[in-house]
Amino acid sequence: MFKKAAVLVVSCGALLAGCGNDVESENQEIVSNLIEAGFPADDIMVADGRVYVGRDAHVTLEASREMLQTGKETQEQYRTTNLVSTSVTKICINPTSTFNSYSRLSQGLDLAIQNYNQLGLTFTLARGPTTGCSANITAQTSGDTGGSSGFPSGGKPYGTINIGTPLQSYSVDVNEHVITHEIGHTIGFRHSDYYNRSISCGGSATNEGTAGVGAILISGTPSTATVGGSIMNSCFRSTETGEWTSSDITALNAIY
Repeated sequence: MFKKAAVLVVSCGALLAGCGNDVESENQEIVSNLIEAGFPADDIMVADGRVYVGRDAHVTLEASREMLQTGKETQEQYRTTNLVSTSVTKICINPTSTFNSYSRLSQGLDLAIQNYNQLGLTFTLARGPTTGCSANITAQTSGDTGGSSGFPSGGKPYGTINIGTPLQSYSVDVNEHVITHEIGHTIGFRHSDYYNRSISCGGSATNEGTAGVGAILISGTPSTATVGGSIMNSCFRSTETGEWTSSDITALNAIY
């Protein structure tokens, strides 16, 4: 989730030129799978040897294959078909030492964990290092003003959230918002305004695509987005509180 429609620095190029053969072959399959699942080609981006959709959601090869294995019907808050298994009861988020050195990122992580734990979901979050983890997520830094992560696969949450160090200059509440948002992707949430990113990002209307089985309306939540209407909006404002909206809570309780 970037503040505006920021584009990651592309190290391998849009056509994957210069990448290793294994990485190139894997990324080509991921892109092919995403297009087959319904993602528009112009929403798929290759950056630093990874494939992203919606500008902040990394898609692994396993996750892209899972998107083609489920025949669930598309409906117009939204989730992917890939969710975290009920066997995962404790997700540990392990910040790197560099992450911990940024006070507002560190505080934001604690508040994001609290956001999830206060809802009594099927899993709890814990700040690592700790024991008894069913799954682990590494919290690390990047140079972007915002964050990125990815979708679940194999019943496990995506294993990394990347949080931009420029967020240190924003409030703790904004850091809480961005980290809560990126954790949301790791457990299967898509952008609530995926169909028109201009709602939260401004600029021209951009549709991330319904993605076939990849954008499923969560029961009880609105099918339309509004500014400030969800932590899962594509872009954030400097005035974010970091707290759930009512539709966010409905969506989380419906799934977990």
